[in-house]
Amino acid sequence: MQFHIPYHSYLDQYPSKRLALYHAIRDSIAAQVFVKDTRLPSSREMAALFGLSRGTVNEVYDMLSAEGYISSGVGKGTFVAFQPSTKRGTDTPCQELNVLSDWGMRLKEIEERRDENSGMRIKAGLRVANFKEFGSGTQWFPDKEWNRSLYAQARLLHSSDRMNRLVSTLGDDRLRDSIAQYIRRARGIAADPSQVIVFNGSKQALALTAQLFINPGDRVVVENPGYTGAIHIFQTLGASCVHAPIDGQGIIPHDWQAKLLLVTPNRQFPTGAVLTMERRQQLLAWASENNALILEDDYDSVFRHRGKSLEPLKVLDSEGRVIYIGSFSNTLLPHMRIGFAVVPTSLVSVFAKAKGVFEPNPSNLLEQRTLASWMHNGQYERHLRRMKRVYGKKFKLLQDLLTAHVSHLFHWIEADAGLSIFGWWRGSIEQYVTFRTKCSEEGIYWSDTCIQEETGEGMNQYGAYFYFPRMSEDDIIYGVMKMKEVWASLVVEG
Repeated sequence: MQFHIPYHSYLDQYPSKRLALYHAIRDSIAAQVFVKDTRLPSSREMAALFGLSRGTVNEVYDMLSAEGYISSGVGKGTFVAFQPSTKRGTDTPCQELNVLSDWGMRLKEIEERRDENSGMRIKAGLRVANFKEFGSGTQWFPDKEWNRSLYAQARLLHSSDRMNRLVSTLGDDRLRDSIAQYIRRARGIAADPSQVIVFNGSKQALALTAQLFINPGDRVVVENPGYTGAIHIFQTLGASCVHAPIDGQGIIPHDWQAKLLLVTPNRQFPTGAVLTMERRQQLLAWASENNALILEDDYDSVFRHRGKSLEPLKVLDSEGRVIYIGSFSNTLLPHMRIGFAVVPTSLVSVFAKAKGVFEPNPSNLLEQRTLASWMHNGQYERHLRRMKRVYGKKFKLLQDLLTAHVSHLFHWIEADAGLSIFGWWRGSIEQYVTFRTKCSEEGIYWSDTCIQEETGEGMNQYGAYFYFPRMSEDDIIYGVMKMKEVWASLVVEG
């Protein structure tokens, strides 16, 4: 039988041959390219097909077997074991069905508006034209160490006693315990492991929390500018977003009439401003007086390049009103979507029920157990120290170059932490759009934002943030100098 496995295209997405083959086969099975009971090539045949070692193929087969995608028996071969809940059908032309829920219709309308406005945004980090998504930024990741740990966990998961043990929908117990110990040491949060919930990335944590606590028409406070991904989640649930202004000290407290607040106090997204202790206490007092919840998104403040950070808002929370959300996406590889939330004890049960509706068994179980092993053995914090040195050097280089060469274009916001540098555009909107377009033609891109009017429709000030982890130092130098060159050419033309 002829097999088409998109292994080579996956090599561009994943940093190792093992992971590329694993995801290529798994995705093909999930998409029903290979249906249940299909016999897969032997490890020898698969190795010869792609020029791999049999050991690598055997590791991949063990991982897929541990997750229930395939099964094998001595002398019988390897077969697809995955059976989807619905049969694969053939698309046929038909009229659009008007069966969407109110939530589905809101989602459709919001996404259509985003498509219409897509020309006003250029997304992705600052990079040169030939930079790949998993390029220079991942060269420091100890993939051999990770893969050894991953394979060890696959063997353990495949053993009968571990396979038959139920895993909580809240995540692997050992990882929850490791996270609780880590945030106690690193962030000062005295959380019990039972309060830690593992998610498939921090955005899933935000989405589930929003679904639990927001009704159509509810008011939700968001920072302005702020995280648009969360704003879209709130809007699809029918919430009314209150765009709260920020300054150099973070969000400006106000007596909002709202039931939920999303805030990034340790490093405001995207400006990098740090919320003062006085304002932190004001936010907690507001939540208490209004019987409201606060979502604290601590997305990248772990990368502190100088100075000492303030303690998280969660540390000051004495009433159980703060849900702390963290992520490993910035410290591991980008495709490893592991996030977590620390929730008040009184809410653990309802979170477990809600998460069980969508994910009765935790996803990424192998990755969860591998990370738990890393954290338990000290490998994660060794890796983190190495990344802090690498990123700290890139941070200083980019900051120095931007300050020296394009400060006439942007007003840079002072920052001591994080993986991006933010600046407000000094000129007109027309100048900004022209400059950004010309830079994109040269292969230079960055992410941008704007201050929203209360209606959410206006734009009156542009800001840009430059994300640097996946760039080499040569890329950083080239990118900034090209920006300077582009502006000089526009001045001559204009």
